[in-house]
This record gives sequence, structure tokens and C-alpha cells, in this order.
Amino acid sequence: MTSTADHVTSIDRLRARDFPRQRAVDGRVASGPGFHVADLRVSEDFWDADPARVEEVLEEFEAELGALVQALTLRWGAPAVLDLTDSLERSAMGEPVPPPLDALCGYVPELHIWHVDGRWVGLGVGQGGRELPFQLLVAIGEEGTI
Repeated sequence: MTSTADHVTSIDRLRARDFPRQRAVDGRVASGPGFHVADLRVSEDFWDADPARVEEVLEEFEAELGALVQALTLRWGAPAVLDLTDSLERSAMGEPVPPPLDALCGYVPELHIWHVDGRWVGLGVGQGGRELPFQLLVAIGEEGTI
């Protein structure tokens, strides 16, 4: 398991990166004009998993998210919470949703958001399907895009 301090370091490195002009993927980081999204931690798949194991892993990820939110709250103040349900509904109806929310809304229910140095930083836990891994992720975007 990666420590909260390691996650904060990863977030700081990502915040310092320039946004690319075109979408690109570099390892566990997907970037595009005005955004970066990175997996901080990814669980195993759950194809034949015991439901108790799935619940255990979800609890681990939520606890890790909570510790990271607490660390960043000490640094930047309390976050806003962005419910991505509206983005998912707009996307399902064919309406435009700005990146990276267009991708995130399909598997992340909410993001804890801070506004720092002209960018927003969002943290969340998501799962793309019942058999797929949990992801603890950070999304960073240009101010004014959410």
C-alpha cells in the first residue's frame, strides 16, 4: 500500500505538469487539454471474488481516500464535494460534459475538490463495473472548467 505522503508527492508532481495540447496516456496518467487524471492506487480485479473481499477492499480504499482528504484539508482547507450524477445524466442524454468529468462520471460518484494556484484538484474512488478494480484517483484541471 502506498502512503498518504507518497500520494501527496504524486499530486504535487502532477499539479506542476503542463497540460498537453492533445489527449495522451503515460502509464497511469491520462492527460489532455486542461486536465490530468492519475490512478494513485488500483486494486485487483473482482471477477470471481467473494463479496466480503470486495467490501473489504472498498473499505480500504475509502479509508485511504479519507486520510488523503484529511491531509490535503490541513494544507488547503476544506474541500467542496462535487456529485458527478448530473454529469453522468447529461452524458447519457448526449449532452456535452467537459473533460475529464466526461470520463470520470462513468465510474466515480463524487470528487472532493480544492481550488489551488489556478487549478482544481479532485480526489475520488471509483469502480468501472462490479468485476473491475477500485481506483483511488486524482484529477487536476484548469480553473473554470468545473
